[in-house]
Amino acid sequence: MRLILLGPPGAGKGTQAKFLTERHGFAQLSTGDMLRAAVAARSPIGLQVKEIMDRGDLVSDDVVVRIVSERVDQPDCAKGFILDGFPRTVAQAEALDQMLERKGLKLDAVIEIAVDEGILLDRIIKRAEETEGGPRADDNADALAKRLSVYREQTQPLIDYYHGTGLLRSVDGMQSMGEVRSSVEMTLKEVA
Repeated sequence: MRLILLGPPGAGKGTQAKFLTERHGFAQLSTGDMLRAAVAARSPIGLQVKEIMDRGDLVSDDVVVRIVSERVDQPDCAKGFILDGFPRTVAQAEALDQMLERKGLKLDAVIEIAVDEGILLDRIIKRAEETEGGPRADDNADALAKRLSVYREQTQPLIDYYHGTGLLRSVDGMQSMGEVRSSVEMTLKEVA
């Protein structure tokens, strides 16, 4: 099973990806983790990424897709994978589709965790209050507002893109964590 989880920051994508990884053995592919691993491995592409990051520039879509391409070839992805943090734009989604097609692979589903932004803000504030050792730097109203703005501008168009491909499934992210988990599981059964 090859999946993408979509939703705004704080919607619970990471929680659901972790559950799916533990339950089904899917690999969770985080682009941030993959970029750091490539740099640490000092691979040719890793050295290129290091140079880009050292300049303070954003890593291009082409380079990110090459890193994702190398990662999906790893043995732990044979059972399936969940893309976390990628794609973020329609251009990245198109590049991902082309890369998977060259490998004879395709996505099985794109699951949107749909949430109410006002309630999401309350969740983030509560999470910040409950975090042991203090809140994460991005667990505050101002940071969330900025992250939501970037999400709406860059990532929200993916909802329409994947709806057009027939891959999009939506679950109600306002349910309890367990109910969201059950909805995601039911969605996986539907697409299997």
